[in-house]
Amino acid sequence: MSTVTPRAPAQRPHQAVHPRTTGRTAPFVLNASILAALLAASSAPTPLYRHYQDSWHLSALTVTVVFSAYSLTLLPALLTTGALSDHLGRRPVLVGALALEAAAMVLLAAADGAAALIAARVLQGAATGAATSAAGAALLDLEDPRRPGRSALTNSIAPLAGMAAGVLASTLLIRFAPAPTVTVYVLPAVLFAAQAVAVTFTAETARPHPGALRSLRPRLAVPPPARRALSAVGTGLVAVWALGGFYSSLGPALVRLVAPGAPQTAGGMVFFTLTAAATLTAWTLRRTAARTVAAGGSLAVVPAGALTLGGLHGAGLPAVYGGAALAGIAFGAVSQGALRMTLASLDEQDRAATLAACYVLSYLAMSLPAIAAGAATQHYGLRTVAHAYAIAAALLAVAALAALTASRGGASDPAHHDLP
Repeated sequence: MSTVTPRAPAQRPHQAVHPRTTGRTAPFVLNASILAALLAASSAPTPLYRHYQDSWHLSALTVTVVFSAYSLTLLPALLTTGALSDHLGRRPVLVGALALEAAAMVLLAAADGAAALIAARVLQGAATGAATSAAGAALLDLEDPRRPGRSALTNSIAPLAGMAAGVLASTLLIRFAPAPTVTVYVLPAVLFAAQAVAVTFTAETARPHPGALRSLRPRLAVPPPARRALSAVGTGLVAVWALGGFYSSLGPALVRLVAPGAPQTAGGMVFFTLTAAATLTAWTLRRTAARTVAAGGSLAVVPAGALTLGGLHGAGLPAVYGGAALAGIAFGAVSQGALRMTLASLDEQDRAATLAACYVLSYLAMSLPAIAAGAATQHYGLRTVAHAYAIAAALLAVAALAALTASRGGASDPAHHDLP
């Protein structure tokens, strides 16, 4: 992680404003719901990709560009606004970002072609990048001393649950609601507007301090202890988020290749299977040592890819769904373990920026390989690309397992009893 540099130690003028324990629950739930809603909105278009592709005659590359426009815009937003809420406060950043998110939903509902979809996804990525680090840092600010580790756990589970809920809700709306390409986006727009209003009534959890403009300079600021943990587990994060990008962008096309007669909803449900399994895994393993969880998740990537490829060699949709479930187990385990390892020894003033760095690495891994796969599909076909993708993810996972094993002796591991 040579591009990750620590913050200058001289600038530490503020401390978080800790609300009374009895006043933590409502704002904690609100910020967790914001994280979940943001990721639900990001995954909501997945079941619609086949509809867009058929209606507008889009290529696989165009579909992956639409998918990745969100992630590639989210990255510079994280790099520039990741630490902004440390200076301005969580509330103003969240209110502004949620308003932009609602506007992006309206644009998605009105889209009439690939260009309009890409523009709306760009706005969505910018808004999500500003909001996720602020909401995640607010959750850390609201840590309950009686339940240590709950904030880090929620930061890992809420996005996974949101992605699962977004795909499931979108799939159901496509099946049962009128004008699904509108309804899928209008409902989140209303939710984001309501959340923006609710945030204005919560207490500020960070003490604003000077340096907001300076914080907008693109950089990744990770303090040394978190940097060591991220270096050990980073390859595993790349492997599982790359798999997530494949299933999200090309999963519907893979289902169509394996089972041409399957209903449209079957494509979106592949990514739901992955994210639902990831959510259950992150929750189930919350008491297991973080390093062990991350190592086990990395190990699960190999059979996940093999099972998915089995679907292309006669095993059919059950193998594809089984591979997605195993990929979800890997995704949930590595994501949860990585966040717990990285956030374990953070000072309050480093929270938002460090979360932003984790998101940058994750979304780079989710978007760039998906774009490359979409482009390669044009020349080599999805069957060949799926094999290459699975092999690359397996190699990354093996490298991650080796890095975690090598670093075990020199790094602390959050105790398994630190979580509620």
